Amino acid sequence: MKFQKFEDIIAWQKAQDLAVELYDIFHQSKDFAFKDQILRAVVSVSNNIAEGFDRGTDAQFAHFLYVAISSSSEVRSMLHLAGRLGYIDQSQRDNLLEKSAEISRIIRGLIKSLK
Repeated sequence: MKFQKFEDIIAWQKAQDLAVELYDIFHQSKDFAFKDQILRAVVSVSNNIAEGFDRGTDAQFAHFLYVAISSSSEVRSMLHLAGRLGYIDQSQRDNLLEKSAEISRIIRGLIKSLK
């Protein structure tokens, strides 16, 4: 499947949605270091998809998609920590973990389609 613009990519859309959700959840957090880290990681997912898309080659796009997957993994790690610290409850954590894992799966499928 050939995309005309990065905004058409489902993984980018879902990553943006997850970023908005995490901003909403953590916007009042007083743990500024934690909040900064998880929000930077979640924003990095969609930004790397967008940046890679406009690089012009499939190899460069795939490289940035791998970076996006890494950022998604960082988000999941931070979500586990958020649960352990009591910042979110287990149900919320599990729901957010699944959304992040789904984004990673979609990105992996996109990488396969580039090869």
